[in-house]
Amino acid sequence: MITGASSGIGEALARELASRGWELALLARRGDLLAKLAAELPRAVGIECDVRDSAAVHDAVRKGESQLGGPFDLAVANAGIGIPSFAFEFNLADAEQMVRVNILGTMYLFDAVIPSMIERRAGRFAGVASLAGHRGLPSSSVYSATKSAMQSFLEASRVELKPLHVGVTIINPGFVATPMTEKNKSMPFLWQAPRAAKYIADRLESGKAVIEFPLPMSLLTRTLRFMPRALFDRMTVVYAKRKIDRSKLKR
Repeated sequence: MITGASSGIGEALARELASRGWELALLARRGDLLAKLAAELPRAVGIECDVRDSAAVHDAVRKGESQLGGPFDLAVANAGIGIPSFAFEFNLADAEQMVRVNILGTMYLFDAVIPSMIERRAGRFAGVASLAGHRGLPSSSVYSATKSAMQSFLEASRVELKPLHVGVTIINPGFVATPMTEKNKSMPFLWQAPRAAKYIADRLESGKAVIEFPLPMSLLTRTLRFMPRALFDRMTVVYAKRKIDRSKLKR
């Protein structure tokens, strides 16, 4: 099962996993795009679902299990939203939306699929967080916070579920060319979505606990994580003034 499967990384991952023989339940809010994608894949069903609604997510999981004939071996919480957030013009509505989609959407899927995995002593749950979650980035404070929360939640869950033979994977992409990132005017080390999907799929199938890419951006954000505060402040003040194409913001 993949949430947020109608575009971006979710769509590319669906195509990649389908090419490897996986049967897929694809979730997204945009039913028209979802139906088109599912029709193009050999063993896929599309289920319109808003991950901000816990009951809808649980219902989608039940529908997916019924249509595919059994519980899920892999669940990928990919649905996510990123809206620039500046402290001097803080928008609570945008912040709440990111929290509901990125954090609660992940937890709703987790709640819906993990009990079955524990019962079967098998399965893997993966969450698409972000390298932005390694430290609070100016102009992305809420997005960074939600991705950091996902990382912490999944990290702790991984340790607890390992003895029960249930795997947990944290996926931390850098910049990937998707509808969500097209608002950015500068994206170093940019990957195309199909490349990112192949990289993710290879490592999910091998049971990796953490998937990060590209390597230069991963090293940079991990360095920032341990950088002294004063130096971090000086280095990132320019990032707080980054240019955004506001006409392409997705809310």
